[in-house]
Amino acid sequence: MTGLSALTLLVVLVAGIGAGFLGYAVGASSLVSYPAMLALGIPPVVANATNTVGVIGTGIGGVLGARAELRGQRLRVITYVLIGSIGGVVGALLLLGFDPRVFELAVPPLILLSAVVIAVNPRGRSQSKQAVRDAERQLSQVGDDGFLPSRTVEDGRSAMISPDGDGVRPLSSDSWWVWLAVSAVAVYSGYFGAGAGTLVLAVLDAGRVGPFHKINALKTVIGAGANVTATIVFLTRGVVDWPAAIVMGIGCFVGSYIAPPITRRIPARVMRGAAVAAGVALAADLAFRAYR
Repeated sequence: MTGLSALTLLVVLVAGIGAGFLGYAVGASSLVSYPAMLALGIPPVVANATNTVGVIGTGIGGVLGARAELRGQRLRVITYVLIGSIGGVVGALLLLGFDPRVFELAVPPLILLSAVVIAVNPRGRSQSKQAVRDAERQLSQVGDDGFLPSRTVEDGRSAMISPDGDGVRPLSSDSWWVWLAVSAVAVYSGYFGAGAGTLVLAVLDAGRVGPFHKINALKTVIGAGANVTATIVFLTRGVVDWPAAIVMGIGCFVGSYIAPPITRRIPARVMRGAAVAAGVALAADLAFRAYR
């Protein structure tokens, strides 16, 4: 689509701000940005490709901002970037290789899946479990005098092998299903991606890869790798609406930037409930259009 009017670009900008805000709050940016593209008359496959390009800055910025959490995980980060990158290419090729009708039929259940995952809230569960682990560890370290020792880990090496410590477990300790599930989510990220970050966070948490702040950073690495390579595929195939993608990207940046001070004042359950309701309504609407 070319020749977008100023009003249309303004709508895309507002949608991008909403997507960036919701992406920061509950990890569901595509529940806003993708339907906004459809509402502007952009075909589903092009809308999805354009959306992927528009939100790519969010993932890259997240990786740069999580350098402290990723420190000491070089091997796992490199491995996950490779998995995400390969999965992004595979997902993008699947999107472009199948008849567009296949994507239209697949989107409603995919959006519904993302809404269910948001409702289950693996991120919040992971945070809660991590808080319990931290409290238990501190209680176990209290001495007879009632005080914590000044140094609980001599050189940090023991923390690097425990998912309940400050580090992550070695790659060799991962169960086979963790690798399979992470690879599947990477492909899904390249194909559509709504709720992909929440899905991979649930996988890493269930696999006890590490504490919440570490696996949350790893989740961003996988998504960034998938989005970058998927974007390259979409660009080489010429299926991106550039004006919409650029304006959407600006909006996503603004939305994610202003989200932290605002979300502190809004109960998490309210934001999560709104995202779930929007996802279910969107899935129902797209299902009605696709299956009638």
